[in-house]
Amino acid sequence: MSAAPPVAVVRPKRSGTPGARAVLGVLGTALLVAYCLAPFYWMLVSSFRRSSDLFEKSPLPSPWSLENYRAVLEPGTGFGRALLNSLVVAGVTTVVTLVIAVFTAYALARLDFRFKNAVLAVVIATSMFPGIALVVPLLKLFAGTLHWVNTYQAMIVPSMSFALPLAVWNLNAFFKQLPRELEHAAMVDGCTPGQAFRKVILPLTAPGLFTTAILTFIAAWNEFIIAVSMVNETSMQTANVAIARFGGATGFDIPYGTKMAAGVVVTVPLLVLVLVFQRRIIAGLTAGAVK
Repeated sequence: MSAAPPVAVVRPKRSGTPGARAVLGVLGTALLVAYCLAPFYWMLVSSFRRSSDLFEKSPLPSPWSLENYRAVLEPGTGFGRALLNSLVVAGVTTVVTLVIAVFTAYALARLDFRFKNAVLAVVIATSMFPGIALVVPLLKLFAGTLHWVNTYQAMIVPSMSFALPLAVWNLNAFFKQLPRELEHAAMVDGCTPGQAFRKVILPLTAPGLFTTAILTFIAAWNEFIIAVSMVNETSMQTANVAIARFGGATGFDIPYGTKMAAGVVVTVPLLVLVLVFQRRIIAGLTAGAVK
């Protein structure tokens, strides 16, 4: 018997060369980065211009000036206290949200009860209400019943109401991907359920905890509508509210340069935080998406 002739394998032609595809990918990434960073770049450049040169369109300031930063950081502006208020509100919101979300998400991931999926749906649905729709009822509650106007809790509690559902939903995905056998093995070795949770489960969910904490802190740091509605005292306002209320020399002109400098001061810490911990953030987001 004669052997069958070899069959030629026809491979589909690829459009373009690998080099062309790589160049297109780099160009697309560069365009996306430029589109996202262009506003921040212009804010940074404008913050170093003199007041008389603010409306120039040159790509770099000439000459460079620090007068806007000196105006922002003067003791009389109260911007330093506003930064401290933002740090307190964002920090407390992050810590309390993380503590509550950890136990809530663990219970939803491990306990079996009726309507559990409905509970998760309600949890995530509560984060979809626009903040502006809640300002009036919250202001009435805080001003009339609780007397919380011009207090930290008037800004922390509403911020938690938006951050907590997303934190619970994110951490629930992490706890679900961990097998129950890990806790069973720890309890066989002598751990109580609480010790198994603290010594075994929490260390394994560290990427998710870290990612949730960073995202919660950024959201609380950038919050504006609640802070501007619940606080009217200068000593209690956050940095975002202080920037919005900056007045010029006469009180009627808009100090664009000062606002630009203050915006840079508020934004740079977040950029540094994300750049330093970007690998942990990406690892946490991808780990929670794969079971």
